Amino acid sequence: MKTCIACGMPMEKTSDFAAGDVNKDYCVYCARPDGTMQSYDEKLDSMTEFIVRTQGLDKKAANEAAKSMMARLPAWKV
Repeated sequence: MKTCIACGMPMEKTSDFAAGDVNKDYCVYCARPDGTMQSYDEKLDSMTEFIVRTQGLDKKAANEAAKSMMARLPAWKV
């Protein structure tokens, strides 16, 4: 099982992978419609909105939480 390099999601099924390509290192949720990986800013925005929706944090707190999570992921390491 692979883990998405951009969000940390476990990728178990072919449908979990970007464009259904099991050779990709990122998931369907971190991909643009053309199958390329989202930019840092795109992923930060979507992860912030996901945290607001699922955890009920306000946008500022959710954004900080998303930044903290993303800093530990391979795609966003400096």
